[in-house]
Amino acid sequence: MNPDHLIMAALFALLLIYGPNKLPQLGNALGKTVKNVRDGMDGVGDDETAIVHDSAADADRQ
Repeated sequence: MNPDHLIMAALFALLLIYGPNKLPQLGNALGKTVKNVRDGMDGVGDDETAIVHDSAADADRQ
């Protein structure tokens, strides 16, 4: 089965299970989840960079 067919089948199943009124709410929740994950992944690199800079500053002070 083609991946496109699987996506269409999944969307059709969601439509049957939740109905047309709930799909926008599900899409909104999924979009917020993806955004939070991306923001969280972006923040991980920033924290590591801050730790490296703090360690370098501590080494300079000693």
